[in-house]
Amino acid sequence: MDAYRQLEQRFAQRAALSDAYGILSWDQNVMMPEGASERRAEVMAGLQGLQHRLLASPETGALLEKVRTDGSVWQDANLALMKRAYTCAMSVPTHLVEALTAACVRSEAAWRTARQNSDFKALQPHMQTVLDLTREMAQATGEALGLSPYDALLDQFDPGMRQETIAPLFAELAENLPPLLDQVLEHQASRRAAGTFPPPAGPFPVPAQEVLGREVMKRMGFDFTRGRLDVSLHPFCGGATGDVRITTRYREDDFLQAFFGIVHETGHALYEQGLPEAWHGQPAGGALGMTMHESQSLIMEMQFCRSEAFIRFAAPLMSRYLEKNDQDSWSPDALLSQVQHVRRGLIRVEADEVTYPAHVLVRYELETAMIAGDLALKDLPEAFNARFKELMGTDVPDDRRGCLQDIHWPDGLFGYFPCYTLGALTAAQFATAMEREIDVEDALSRGDFAPLREWLGRNVWSRASSAGTQEIIRDATGKPLGTEAFLTRIRNRYLGI
Repeated sequence: MDAYRQLEQRFAQRAALSDAYGILSWDQNVMMPEGASERRAEVMAGLQGLQHRLLASPETGALLEKVRTDGSVWQDANLALMKRAYTCAMSVPTHLVEALTAACVRSEAAWRTARQNSDFKALQPHMQTVLDLTREMAQATGEALGLSPYDALLDQFDPGMRQETIAPLFAELAENLPPLLDQVLEHQASRRAAGTFPPPAGPFPVPAQEVLGREVMKRMGFDFTRGRLDVSLHPFCGGATGDVRITTRYREDDFLQAFFGIVHETGHALYEQGLPEAWHGQPAGGALGMTMHESQSLIMEMQFCRSEAFIRFAAPLMSRYLEKNDQDSWSPDALLSQVQHVRRGLIRVEADEVTYPAHVLVRYELETAMIAGDLALKDLPEAFNARFKELMGTDVPDDRRGCLQDIHWPDGLFGYFPCYTLGALTAAQFATAMEREIDVEDALSRGDFAPLREWLGRNVWSRASSAGTQEIIRDATGKPLGTEAFLTRIRNRYLGI
């Protein structure tokens, strides 16, 4: 057997271990009893250690030295990703990988209680361990890749992404969004003064919300023979190859939170379910990175399912499944006024598309400061509240709705947050390009996602990681990643210009 085929086998074994880790992670968030967290930390650390040893073994290095490909785009991309993974693995010792994994599991368990009690100090020692180990890992990996520590963290979530790419895009948003938000809020207030629609009145029983969510998932194209829907404290998409699991969280007084949480996570799941089966288990066959992943969730949630065309289709569906018949509250116009409502809210995952980038910018600035050592963890709540006030003009009443609201930092996901805004920009650019080829509005008005899936499958899903983020964006849209499409669509939807 030639070296390339042997490497394929080794990386298939690594993928199997990763899938096992994914199911354990899902179970940890959805079903695991509280008392099992310590043992689960040990088990998950052991799995990560096995993956690391497999990658960093002398056998892997020897195969990479003599490997040859057939010269195809896919094999060349696969080999390049194998070499990158090997370089990253060789940069850190196995014990550090295991220590960080175990620390993240323990920190995440502590976060659940701390968030519920709005008690940052209870989380602080656990998260400090995660931060210290993350900085150590980032330093080592950065040196191996020739990157700064923060760029090394970015690279693990979006290979090739750098701060020098992010900086001008975020600067454009920081310049354009505050005055645009003021315009949108003024325009929204004038429209509401002309005719105010009352919000739908609950309670909305959770079983009815779940049935509605499953119906929309089916219409979007989710394959329930290869996935499932559950409940967790923080919505996510996880699981394993061929077994994609998403979660949401329900409130009986607000069905839209869970509805759009389901739509968002289904966007992630469709990407995973649409990846080429022939390349399952290989680096080139996996999802490209979190910028692309978030673009797939946000194109479904923000660009498609918050559109007027889709809400006019979905309004009767919502009222029927939730057994509500109040025409004033459940008309398409009334629901649209709720779905497209812009406000300076506190919670990132519930934010509208106009204010969402500000939520990400706060976290991006703070996590870069923490990784650089410029912000002590004990000062994070105060720094979060102050920066949020500056960008959003809103006071943060407690840590639960401040720095404790997200799972990312307790779980060691430093470098992830920028991908949300980069994904939003990408989603807007994809939607604009798609509208030049197909009648998106007509499809959404009929609840028909097939042509939308076909476009995404052809331009994004089928390519997996065989090309880079910027290449896929440029090939699909004819332009590099930018802010123009996002800002234009915001003005069209919320200002009518």
